[in-house]
Amino acid sequence: MRMRRKNNLNERIDASSSNLLGRLFSPTLTDIIQRDGGDKTLISARLNLQSVFENNCPLELEIGCGKGGFITETAARNPSVNYLGVEKSANVAVALLERLDTQNISNVRLIIGEAEYLLTALPPLSVRVIYLNFSCPYPKGSYAKRRLTHPNFLRIYRQILAPDGVIKQKTDNQKLFEFSKNSFNENGFVITNVTDNLHDSDSNIDGGVMTEYERRFSNMGLPIHYLEARIAKSLYG
Repeated sequence: MRMRRKNNLNERIDASSSNLLGRLFSPTLTDIIQRDGGDKTLISARLNLQSVFENNCPLELEIGCGKGGFITETAARNPSVNYLGVEKSANVAVALLERLDTQNISNVRLIIGEAEYLLTALPPLSVRVIYLNFSCPYPKGSYAKRRLTHPNFLRIYRQILAPDGVIKQKTDNQKLFEFSKNSFNENGFVITNVTDNLHDSDSNIDGGVMTEYERRFSNMGLPIHYLEARIAKSLYG
């Protein structure tokens, strides 16, 4: 079920836009741009990350950051790291923008838009960690290309990840997890720290910050699947 559009959405975004870098959509998606507020600048050139964050700290990226609970808590724990959230729904992302306005967190920025256009915005080899937290599983086979671990997305990640970079995935969906493991293995990634029951482990391999969905699913007794994937060193020559 689609979330009802929030009242005064564009006005709320404008009022909390100091941490919004812009919008990232295909220029042909005018219906999406207009629905989510076409008055905001579309990103058409790669960002100068040093200028954006006013430092040279490493960058970590959460794709599908939702309302921002995970990225803001992670950023607060790691003030010497920069964080960029990508969320395609302005209706959801406005909660993160307003959260950043009320909390003293200076190392988080947001892009509203589609992950398939990340190469437009991010320089090559610029991201140390990509977080894929409870991404939509798109269970129908005909929608497989929309999954954030489909080979089409992995080709993008391979270009923006630093040589020592890592993708960290959490999901409650076992079928998506199996799909992801196969996709990583078949597209030049090496999987480590894989578990089918993250919270039954004593290792704290994920850093211990929970997302909103993760907390809900854990309270329901559902297992959380987790893995880390790195680009095979042979691909860097």
